[in-house]
Amino acid sequence: MSDAADWEGVPDPLQLDRQVCFALSVAARSVVALYRPLLEPMGLTHPQYLVMLALWEHSPLSVKELSGLLQLDPGTLSPLLKRLEAAGYLQRRRTPEDERTLAVTLTDAGRALRADAEKVPYAVVERLGMGLDELQDLHAALTRVIEAARPR
Repeated sequence: MSDAADWEGVPDPLQLDRQVCFALSVAARSVVALYRPLLEPMGLTHPQYLVMLALWEHSPLSVKELSGLLQLDPGTLSPLLKRLEAAGYLQRRRTPEDERTLAVTLTDAGRALRADAEKVPYAVVERLGMGLDELQDLHAALTRVIEAARPR
């Protein structure tokens, strides 16, 4: 736990460019903007791409499982799933074992889209102009931030 002594010599703890939240916000917007021209030809937004990534790795999934993986509430996830279903990339069906459970599965078109998506990570790394080791370190640091910020 940090205290006032840790802040001695820091000119202004409220200085905008010293704020972790500001740096994370700007970095997130900037990186997502790099994805936009790569995803548009596939007909995907960045949030839809994240849904597809989860499904390419784990399909089929229940909406609850998908919500947990993406750390999105079901109310935010539902419109994404509806648009992806309308695009023909996935299907949502009630499971026979439990009618309350909505299962999400990829269609043939959704599975085929993976081949195009495989080029995206390489293009993003190239556009960032950062080394893979540096990006892996950043990912690890951000994962620690996410965990530390998780409600207890």
